[in-house]
Amino acid sequence: MEITTGSGVARAELDGAGPAAAPRFLLVLTHGAGGSAASPDLLAVRDASLGLGGLVARVTQPYRVKGARAPGSAVRQDAAWVEIVAALTALAPGVPLVQGGRSNGARVACRTAAVVGARAVIALAFPLQPPGPAGQSRVAELRAAKTDGAAVLVVNGERDPFGIPGTGDADRVVIVPGETHSLKGHRAVIAGAVADWLPGVLRERNPS
Repeated sequence: MEITTGSGVARAELDGAGPAAAPRFLLVLTHGAGGSAASPDLLAVRDASLGLGGLVARVTQPYRVKGARAPGSAVRQDAAWVEIVAALTALAPGVPLVQGGRSNGARVACRTAAVVGARAVIALAFPLQPPGPAGQSRVAELRAAKTDGAAVLVVNGERDPFGIPGTGDADRVVIVPGETHSLKGHRAVIAGAVADWLPGVLRERNPS
């Protein structure tokens, strides 16, 4: 489906529960800065979530639909994301919302978790430290999602040059042996981390 935002059109690919079966939760995922919604780690999370009864939306953000590789202003990116999530939650009203993404998409998911009311965040390849010796740590973005009430799962590669969050920065941090920032392999490990963690979070944080 196409979603119109103030920054342009976004595209969402939907998988999961049909009209005859209400989903147990809605998961909204997005890509890294220059990537696509078909990256192997996003697909691993999708597969695990479908097995748990979720409705999964993999979103291509407006700047990528336009062909740009850089997201531009974080403020505009976040504003567009809030509009995207609002359109998608209308498809499954009343079910728990989980959001996530890889790299830059993980940052967006963490920054907007409180605004959209996400129950949990799945942060793949969270880029803790920008390139260069003077790069400022982004750990505050990661911790903000947890502080604001969302449970946070981080999955990073053991050899990620952008750094690896510490165990105190999220509810659970999973390190994939031998993997780099791309998280292209070990899809079963990534899917297993989600399948092991998410059901408990949804039970524990069920407001009813």
